[in-house]
Amino acid sequence: MLTEIKLGLCNPPEPIYLYVNQGEVDGESFVWYKFNISQEKKIPVAQRALTGYLSELRLTTKEFKGKDNLKLDIVVSADELYVVRTGVETNFAKSFLLAASLVQDFSKPLIIVANAGDENTVFCNLYDAATKTKIYREWSRDLDWATIIHDIQSLLVGGASSTIPSTPKLSVVPQAVHPQDLRIKNIRTLLDYPLDLVREWLQFQDVDRPSLLHITKINELVKTMCLAWAADKCEYPNHAESSYQNQVVDAVVSGADELTAINGWMQQLQTAKVGAV
Repeated sequence: MLTEIKLGLCNPPEPIYLYVNQGEVDGESFVWYKFNISQEKKIPVAQRALTGYLSELRLTTKEFKGKDNLKLDIVVSADELYVVRTGVETNFAKSFLLAASLVQDFSKPLIIVANAGDENTVFCNLYDAATKTKIYREWSRDLDWATIIHDIQSLLVGGASSTIPSTPKLSVVPQAVHPQDLRIKNIRTLLDYPLDLVREWLQFQDVDRPSLLHITKINELVKTMCLAWAADKCEYPNHAESSYQNQVVDAVVSGADELTAINGWMQQLQTAKVGAV
């Protein structure tokens, strides 16, 4: 997207973050808002729609009340650079991903709409900006969210036009820490695995952080966390282990993103558990 460069005084070229949540401030209702960090104040956004080019998806780990939370960042190029941030498991994230999975050409602008639901939930509707046509896909409990994310990411990377900057592969935003420490942190967050148990496991290895371990031991820690999460999801323990080997370990060896593979494995086990009830 080519825009005229305006000379003179301006605001710093920093992204505008829109946080998805339903609420009210000073009598003004909102479904997403900006946040003034210095004043710790929510700033309601009256407009419920954002028109622009989807340029990137990011999984970002953010700390809230001493606990890590995995967020989905939807990066949109428009008059400014916007980042719509929401929990990766929220109705907004899933309804956005569901509609976006039908888009084949991300070089065309989209309209992202935030709609209030019941009990403070927020859903997303997606429209073709040129035709104003709603993009809709039926919800199903058998959806593979990991595959949906991967397919959208592949189109963003492989189908980027010359008018929109190419984007990196879907990944967690890099931090100033060792890659293996970040790897364990991100997987632990996805699994909601207790930090104290990780620390205890590391103490048994006589280290205080994963990056001091051999890669085989780090892989063992990842497996320990994953199988602990799956303990009540499978009738037979060997099923969880074999499915982990096939859908995570083997997939990563074949080039899949580990975090995406684990998320897909989790979704598959949860779906199977619900179906067995």
